[in-house]
Amino acid sequence: MKLTVVGGGSTYTPELVDGFARLRDTLPLTELVLTDPATDRLDLIGALSRRILARQGHPGTVTTTADLDAAVDGADAVLLQLRVGGQAARQQDETWPLECGCVGQETTGAGGLAKALRTVPVVLGIADRVRRANPDAWIIDFTNPVGIVTRALLRAGHKALGLCNVAIGLQRKFAALLDTDPAGVHLDHVGLNHLTWETAVRRGGPDGEDVLPALLAAHGDTIAADLRLPRPLLDRLGVVPSYYLRYFYAHDEVVREQRTKPSRAAEVADMERRLLALYADPGLDEKPALLSRRGGAFYSEAAVDLAAALLRGAGSPHQVVNTANNGTLPFLPDDAVIEVQAAVGPKGASPVPVPPVDPLFAGLMAGVTAYEDLALEAALHGSRDRVFRALLAHPLIGQYAYADRLTDELVAHNREYLTWA
Repeated sequence: MKLTVVGGGSTYTPELVDGFARLRDTLPLTELVLTDPATDRLDLIGALSRRILARQGHPGTVTTTADLDAAVDGADAVLLQLRVGGQAARQQDETWPLECGCVGQETTGAGGLAKALRTVPVVLGIADRVRRANPDAWIIDFTNPVGIVTRALLRAGHKALGLCNVAIGLQRKFAALLDTDPAGVHLDHVGLNHLTWETAVRRGGPDGEDVLPALLAAHGDTIAADLRLPRPLLDRLGVVPSYYLRYFYAHDEVVREQRTKPSRAAEVADMERRLLALYADPGLDEKPALLSRRGGAFYSEAAVDLAAALLRGAGSPHQVVNTANNGTLPFLPDDAVIEVQAAVGPKGASPVPVPPVDPLFAGLMAGVTAYEDLALEAALHGSRDRVFRALLAHPLIGQYAYADRLTDELVAHNREYLTWA
């Protein structure tokens, strides 16, 4: 079994490789190909990846190449984890929106739109090359903004699913609080990528007892602190929102914080420099502890589980993925990409039925879905007017004066990536 990672030079990659090594029975990988135009990083991370596999006695091989066509040739699945523009572009995404009093974030708001505009054309170009090389290969997208990117892939007819680590991170957190095996914790997870709510936490599987009320009663303070939201809010909502909901539920508070401390992009850039220095040590043969602070916790487990289900019909019977709505949430268009539990197998993902969604959550989902539709149009076809319309539609912006100014800022900071600008 051959799996290719596009963006294999990412500092995330050792986390992924560690998962492949530990979960070899779930996904019997024979060849892992890492491809990236940054050949210096690629060589470094390729060497560490080989040492990680060797330490754990994994018989698979690791190949590195800057040749994308060679990398995807014969691949059973291709995992996308790229960042167009690197951390420098992320730094811009997280700072210039603040000038208008709007959240600076790389996956939502104006910064998220900028990332989508840079990313969608590149991902579609890669996906076309994957389809030419091997039309049966699955594409697993971990590239943000996952919802918009996955929607672009599905609209173009690619065999693709989107993956995020938020759900598995919460599942592991809840399992620890409940002092139980994570495999026995099932989340009723509903929403869009980075806009999700856990409406039930079930012991023993999808039909198990909902222990969310008891979990909030016993551990609400801990959960609220992790989300950086007030405990009374969780009690009033009766659900656990993704930590990304803080950008919506505490927007002005977040903006004040972002204006007074270094950006997350600056923190990550510093962390990456330290990680790359560690990776260069020929004696290092495991993922370093510092990597846990980089983000993407449990990403490897989720990726292995999803790839195993798509390629072997193995893995967990239900997994949280980003896939086409197709009537699952009746208040959204069929081609909207939603993030829900689904039965996943070689034919793809079939979302499980979702109970009626509280209007408080459904309304926000509908608004962000409309924004994502407009964002995709801007990414595919360009034009200042399309960018303005997407920004005006976004619930975090919504004022024409802000949308107008942010459009100018977005184009100015991303002109080199926008062929129409």
